[in-house]
Amino acid sequence: MFTKILIANRGEIACRVIATAHKMGIQTVAVYSEADKEARHVQLADEAVLLGPAPSRESYLVADKIIAAAKATGAQAIHPGYGFLSENAEFSKRCEEEGIAFIGPRHFSIAAMGDKIESKKLAGAAGVNCIPGVNHAIETAEKAVEIAKGIGYPVMIKASAGGGGKGLRVAFNDKEALEGFTSCRNEARNSFGDDRVFIEKFVEEPRHIEIQVLGDSHGNVIYLNERECSIQRRHQKVIEEAPSPFISDATRKAMGEQAVQLAKAVKYQSAGTVEFVVGKDQSFYFLEMNTRLQVEHPVTEAITGLDLVELMIRVAAGEKLPLEQKDVQRNGWAIECRINAEDPFRNFLPSTGRLVRFQTPKQTMFQGNTAKLYGVRVDTGVQDGGEIPMFYDSMIAKLIVHGKDRNDAIAKMREALNGFVIRGISSNIPFQAALLAHPRFVSGDFNTGFIAEQYSHGFRAEDVPHEDHDFLAALAAFVRRKSRERAAGLSGQLPGYDVQVGQDYAVVELGKAGNNRYVPVHVDEFAGKHGEAQITVNSKTYAIASNSRLNDIRIEGTCNGKPFTAQIERGTLKNPLALQVQHNGTRIQALVMSPRMAELHQLMPYKAPPDLSRFVLSPMPGLLVDVAVSVGQKVQAGERVAVIEAMKMENVLFAAQDGVVKKVVAAKGESLTVDQMIVEFE
Repeated sequence: MFTKILIANRGEIACRVIATAHKMGIQTVAVYSEADKEARHVQLADEAVLLGPAPSRESYLVADKIIAAAKATGAQAIHPGYGFLSENAEFSKRCEEEGIAFIGPRHFSIAAMGDKIESKKLAGAAGVNCIPGVNHAIETAEKAVEIAKGIGYPVMIKASAGGGGKGLRVAFNDKEALEGFTSCRNEARNSFGDDRVFIEKFVEEPRHIEIQVLGDSHGNVIYLNERECSIQRRHQKVIEEAPSPFISDATRKAMGEQAVQLAKAVKYQSAGTVEFVVGKDQSFYFLEMNTRLQVEHPVTEAITGLDLVELMIRVAAGEKLPLEQKDVQRNGWAIECRINAEDPFRNFLPSTGRLVRFQTPKQTMFQGNTAKLYGVRVDTGVQDGGEIPMFYDSMIAKLIVHGKDRNDAIAKMREALNGFVIRGISSNIPFQAALLAHPRFVSGDFNTGFIAEQYSHGFRAEDVPHEDHDFLAALAAFVRRKSRERAAGLSGQLPGYDVQVGQDYAVVELGKAGNNRYVPVHVDEFAGKHGEAQITVNSKTYAIASNSRLNDIRIEGTCNGKPFTAQIERGTLKNPLALQVQHNGTRIQALVMSPRMAELHQLMPYKAPPDLSRFVLSPMPGLLVDVAVSVGQKVQAGERVAVIEAMKMENVLFAAQDGVVKKVVAAKGESLTVDQMIVEFE
């Protein structure tokens, strides 16, 4: 067994590998870029080596620097995590040549499966179901349209070296095929240095279901059940679960056996995933094989009780798999939510900056420990006060729950999201909460088009309806009442000027454009019971009890005997006197005041924000990679104006209305801040 391994990655996956290595008594070496010198993975590892500047092409993607770091520190093996060099056959081969064990599959297996065109031919030869399509690289956009017509729309245009939603487009007509081909090629060239593109039939109402496989160097391969990954936004997974609520035992067995056939055909060693697209009739087709550890591996760990990272390390050290197919378990139900640094209310734009507060819900399951299950686990590479850089992926944490059944897992996840505190940047937690409460998700009736169909207009605050909205007003009144009680208890108050607690309040829920909601609230304190009160809102009574303190950002307690967790933030950018209350994904900003003050507040005029329609502003921090207009140019609404790159994704800005360009303020190649002006119209 190795005594020291180097983790050629960053963020949560680096921390995940470190946890198992330390459990096994193996020392760890972290590598980091200049942007990550204070990162959590650097602090957790036994040693750390600086690779270079922040951009990954100058640090995490430089194989020479990583191998030099391994040699300098005496690491006998390298774990690549996912992304970066994890599926780079040359890197795997290079490690082998340098006498360093690669904790992953052999280079020939990566090469065979890394090329999506060749992998389809191999899969077909191994007896795996494949989708109709053209498995050779297409040279021109015109040829792509011709082929797409021949297969029949809709078609999927994919970069051969693509992954993570990059270099992938779905086309429903000739125009989309033409544009999609060009975009795929450009994205693939920039992201992977390989611009080969192919086309295949797009299965309608598809589900994305993948099989986890595990092989060793002794020819043994097993499958560890499936993961349901159909909840996706722009081909990026959002929620994953195991098992799938859709497939039958017979389909599971057939998919698993085909996945094993394919793994054996390429002499697969280590953990890997065979992805399938599954039609509504449970027909399934091979999509691709990911020759690495997947982001969503914790849900498989929860239902099988296996530590996949440990098994990868043991296989890389030459050990046999410790179990056979008949030993693989499937206990309970696990769900994972990807917590991303993005603003769901601003079309999911990346959100970078300082994590002012970062508090995870209470964990009862831990990385590398499969003895403690049926609880909550958080895999993250960030911490309180850390920086979210714009150079890397937007995922900052994974929240995993394990329940007795699917409904239990959903309930646990909703409660865990309530207790996940992220301040300073925006996160997609409200969106995750909305998905978990959606009737179609709860019933298991969804496919990969679910988010695009249900949120075609984007995601808005009203898309997160609270099952009992008045509870939020009651909670705001409860917190305000506690603060008044504390103020009344301060000594040294002048007679006649002391703070009066009062029982009647008005909760003013601040709405858009001055459309506020005024709710009268009555508060009765239970005599002699500190931290308890009975609150009446719209004839409904809420008996709330909580020992949380006023400066706590999480409030935990019971309401009418049932436990709850909510978040309270005092003072917001819009109103320093407001309370922000967040529960089950719904967020309100409220002022709690006396009834007389509420009357006067209603008379206050609404001050409209300034009209910014003449300007194109940067909606996020990022790099301005293109300005598509020039001074004096007539621009129509919906026309492309600029392209900003942030968190490995290109974001196109379009004109909101017709106009003539007066000024181009920002130059190509400039680093932009939020709301920085790019273009001004006349």
